[in-house]
Amino acid sequence: MSLDGYLDDATDERLVLSNSEDLDRVDAMRAGCDAILVGANTIRRDNPRLLVRAAERRERRAGDGLPPPAKVAILGHGDVDPGSRFFTEGDTEKIVYCATTTARHNRSRLGGRAEVVDGGEPVDAAFVLEDLAARGVGRLLVEGGSTIHTMFLTAGLVDELHLVIAPFFVGDGRAPRFVGDGRFPWHPGHRATVVDVRQMDDVVLLRYALSERFEA
Repeated sequence: MSLDGYLDDATDERLVLSNSEDLDRVDAMRAGCDAILVGANTIRRDNPRLLVRAAERRERRAGDGLPPPAKVAILGHGDVDPGSRFFTEGDTEKIVYCATTTARHNRSRLGGRAEVVDGGEPVDAAFVLEDLAARGVGRLLVEGGSTIHTMFLTAGLVDELHLVIAPFFVGDGRAPRFVGDGRFPWHPGHRATVVDVRQMDDVVLLRYALSERFEA
């Protein structure tokens, strides 16, 4: 995020907040997870592939008998373009959780591109995690955006938080922030635990342990 807490600006073009060293770190994290999750707005704004980029990491997973990390999306009451790279790129499992009232619509719209799961009304983050665990997902990387961050953090379902701070301001209240309003388990009377601070060229990584399930 930017110094003033934004994930993007308010234009139609994607704002680059990270750098090559941090992008490689994220790629390594993806390679170590069973699934990667984003929200509908991230698919619409960024059109991400959500794939492990480095060939050696893909080969290492294959050598260990592991499939590519599954791609997971939470659509809520919205929908996304079936031609998005989330659906069209990568030979990996794709799972979409949507609200009960939109499940039939999304099953018809997305066809055979992904498995569409009724996630409740509204979609329940705890149910999503339980369903993914039943599918063999033991380690989930939640990449955003703001609505998804807020959903999982306010529910107290996050074990570890990585914040990477870019050295500039956005200064536009129309832009999406890291999180929205909500009641978070961490507050002045219950502080999160800092476990790592790391400079990567011109950005800084802050890592926080947010639950007893955190593993160093």
